[in-house]
Amino acid sequence: MGIAEIVGLVLFVVALALGLLAWRRLRLLRAGGVHVALRRTVDEAGRGWHLGVGHYRGDQFVWFRVLSLRSGPSQVILRDGLEIATRREPTSPETYAMPVGSIVLRCSGTSGDVEIAMGPDALTGFLSWLESAPPGRAVPWAS
Repeated sequence: MGIAEIVGLVLFVVALALGLLAWRRLRLLRAGGVHVALRRTVDEAGRGWHLGVGHYRGDQFVWFRVLSLRSGPSQVILRDGLEIATRREPTSPETYAMPVGSIVLRCSGTSGDVEIAMGPDALTGFLSWLESAPPGRAVPWAS
């Protein structure tokens, strides 16, 4: 096998992986997903953000990382016990990794602390989902 065949095979595998990532992202967005950036650890330098697609599944907000071939969600956030600790504008170093016009929410809940960045439309949907707990359940102040 020559160098040209090896290079061609590597390029084919890379193109196939990129095609799978694009197909997965479109499938998630068409199923009611929203663009969301997420990070699990707070870094004052603005690092640690990952782009993804969020999707609502009943009492769960599941997040799929864009650059992942994993079939399941990368993060599951439970509505039960979830509270928004702070809301802020992104800093300059953070804006590269977020949807346009994002607001950053620092949330704490049973699945741990997480920061979520989303645009205004997605934020409205997220707050509505958070406040729409079933009857009889205490709703934390979401906004």
